[in-house]
Amino acid sequence: MQVSYFYDPDIGTFYYGPNHPMKPHRITLTNNLILHYGLYNMLESYKPRKATGEDMVDFHSEEYINFLQSVTPQNKDQYAKQMQMFNVGEDCPVFSGQFRFCQLYAGGSIGGAVKLNYGLSDVVINWAGGLHHAKKSEASGFCYVNDIVLAILELLKYNARVLYIDIDIHHGDGVEEAFMMTDKVMTVSFHKYGGGFFPGTGDLGSVGRGQGKHHSINVPLKDGMTDTAYEMLFKPVMRRVVDVYQPEVIVFQSGADSLAGDKLGAFNLLLTLLLRHALQGHAECQQYMMSFGLPMLVLGGGGYNIASVARCWAYETGRILGVELEDELPENDHQSLFQPGAKLHLPLPENLENLNTRQYLENLQRKIFVNIARIGSATGQEFRERPPDAMAPEDMETEGPSDEADDSSPPEGDSAWPGGDSGQRAQLWDGRGRFEDAPLETGPGSSGRARIDLDYSRGELI
Repeated sequence: MQVSYFYDPDIGTFYYGPNHPMKPHRITLTNNLILHYGLYNMLESYKPRKATGEDMVDFHSEEYINFLQSVTPQNKDQYAKQMQMFNVGEDCPVFSGQFRFCQLYAGGSIGGAVKLNYGLSDVVINWAGGLHHAKKSEASGFCYVNDIVLAILELLKYNARVLYIDIDIHHGDGVEEAFMMTDKVMTVSFHKYGGGFFPGTGDLGSVGRGQGKHHSINVPLKDGMTDTAYEMLFKPVMRRVVDVYQPEVIVFQSGADSLAGDKLGAFNLLLTLLLRHALQGHAECQQYMMSFGLPMLVLGGGGYNIASVARCWAYETGRILGVELEDELPENDHQSLFQPGAKLHLPLPENLENLNTRQYLENLQRKIFVNIARIGSATGQEFRERPPDAMAPEDMETEGPSDEADDSSPPEGDSAWPGGDSGQRAQLWDGRGRFEDAPLETGPGSSGRARIDLDYSRGELI
């Protein structure tokens, strides 16, 4: 199996600011564990090409991307109106090098999609990606550019049906919203829901609209979800989705804030829980999707306890490669960030009640199966005029392990952290390779679909 890995040594040097929960340094820490566990030689490693503003406006509005390119900590007072308009502020602050940060993580996801399109990899990993909350013209939940949407758009140039799976503790609202009116992408999000938990979307009744009706699956969960219960729900739902929808490629968002002990999460998911022969947990969901033998793009996402995030993603990298990592953490360049005697596998927190009763989960599964049954047969149509590729595989720079990849340190003054996200609008593919707002038909006898006639022969999603 060919596994490609995208990583830029600079990604961990960006800094959202004092007391902000999002720490890009977690990617450096992850890479360091991958290196010291000896996994690098088993990976085909690439330094991502930076995504351009032109790449980003395939989904995002030109005005929004121009703003991200222009605003800096030094001139942000001049952009006060735009900052409010684009939801840039406390949760999504302006920080030094912000646009370059977006270019790097988005470039890795787009590059990964290109590798899959050309059949050059079976699995592609970009732990810096997976920022699923960003909207067309709005930053949200620490996310500025939605690399997942950009990668899926790239995959749609070669694949008729894309399956997106999100196991971040927060609802994958930005991705669902982007594709809510097309049947070319099916989104499935397992997340905590209720009690004002961010972003407040992703209820069971949110199933998509128009041509995309029943192509959004939401699995709203409560606090204290355990490995065993999660897996019992995940596998039957995803088996049914794959059987009915028959995707050609999978995008998997592996947000690590659903792990036990995360600062913003409240699930009980362990990296793995050994019960005789059965491995259960966060990584098992990913392994199950790999068992279908479909090309897969694996992305990061949330996760705000950086030591736990790094262990999770290093462990999952090993599982993808078929390597079971030792529980003893190897000596690494960031030893001080781990507690003395820390192991790879996380301890189960005590006194966290599982509010997901068996009756609740069975009822949830039953209703989800009803929604899946309404999908019907997927069209299977392909683009007649394929848009140009965002990049060519030969343009990708091979990256090997080096000291440079792991010598960055967390910015000074970096301590404890809060969390966030927001927004909703209906958008459609406009035929020029971009998304536009789509007014819906209303009134008696209306179909509820957008009043835009989309001609599939011009390469649009319908």
